[in-house]
Amino acid sequence: MQFLDVVVWGAFLAFVVALLALDLGVFHRQIRAIRSGEALAWAGFYISLALAFNLLVYLLYERNLLGVGIEVGHPLDGRTAALQFLTGFLLEKSLSLDNVFVIALIFAYFRVPLAYQHRVLFWGILGALLMRGAMIALGAALISRFDWIVYVFGGILIVTAARMLLAGDEEPEPEKNVLIRVARRFFPVTPELHGEHFFVRVGGRRAATPLFLVLLMVESTDVLFAVDSIPAIFAVTQDPFLVFTSNVFAILGLRSLYFAIAPLLGRFKYLKQSLVFILAFVGVKMLLAHTVPIPTITSLSVIVSFLAIGVLASALSAAREVAPLASPLATDFETLSKVTLQTARKIIVLAVGSTLILLGAAMIVLPGPATVVIPLGLAVLGTEFVWARRLLNRLREEVLSVANGRFGLGIGTTASAEAPGAAASEADRKSAP
Repeated sequence: MQFLDVVVWGAFLAFVVALLALDLGVFHRQIRAIRSGEALAWAGFYISLALAFNLLVYLLYERNLLGVGIEVGHPLDGRTAALQFLTGFLLEKSLSLDNVFVIALIFAYFRVPLAYQHRVLFWGILGALLMRGAMIALGAALISRFDWIVYVFGGILIVTAARMLLAGDEEPEPEKNVLIRVARRFFPVTPELHGEHFFVRVGGRRAATPLFLVLLMVESTDVLFAVDSIPAIFAVTQDPFLVFTSNVFAILGLRSLYFAIAPLLGRFKYLKQSLVFILAFVGVKMLLAHTVPIPTITSLSVIVSFLAIGVLASALSAAREVAPLASPLATDFETLSKVTLQTARKIIVLAVGSTLILLGAAMIVLPGPATVVIPLGLAVLGTEFVWARRLLNRLREEVLSVANGRFGLGIGTTASAEAPGAAASEADRKSAP
């Protein structure tokens, strides 16, 4: 690492440490519940800070200050670097919303009072910064050495999107968490909370409190989310400085974001679907990285559009679920809202699925994983259209038929092989006296 690398990275890390010290040591030194208004103010502060840093990114790369864009980071002009930072920040901020949902479930499961949640999130985010820094360094090293690793990252994102689409709202299961099981082996756990303390002395022996188990759950959850978000950010930029800084600013505002929107989580019922489409889009973008590169401005537009659609659909749904007014027109208005929402959903699914199929069709001629993208497009369309599900089933049958004929695998033929025997047995039974 050269001298300018040390200066730039050291200055940024010192800035982050100063922010964290002010947060816990000055502004939130007392144990108290964070109100929504205060959380919104802090969320606005961190977003404003990220936007101000984006301006600094433009100046650093445009004028190559402190060697940025020459010795530090990749050779980018100011506009490109700023656009990549903004897109990466927005992407990470969007994906962190799903993390907020899970954290809320963990706090509810352990019944953590609101006054103690900030301390857990502070140390959880500090651990997340360290872990993500290590994962970003590893990801950057892999991409610089192996070009094909972007296809692996893209596949991970598409699989994650599919799992999110199919998974329901699951309750946390601490007994299955590896970190918690290891912690229980080394420390006895007190049955009740002891204020904001993670450890206490019980009978002269150091014991962990349930709040420490909550911290472990939050940390392990962030590791799982980092497996998705780190590959996603590399689809936007492969500049390590931009990847790390955009991640840091997105994570720094996670606590305030949680306290701001936690009371409203139930109203964002379609936000998860937006995140699914964002992950799928970013995954496809990575798969096309070497054949049909998608511009950063397009990525930014798609991410913003999907987020806006999710929020708008959630707002329409919340308005539709409000008790109808005592008016003869109330029923008609509710029916109209349902039809409008269903139509909008079909239009969105049709647009996304058709885009994936068109991209897959282009990959038949151009190099690319058409055999993955086309079925993915049909699967998306199949969530709303019967004909797409039929096509997907027919495609699956054709693939199995080819596999059986070429390799003799016998996949999916058990039922058909047993059917004649079963029919013969039935005929023999009927013909018996």
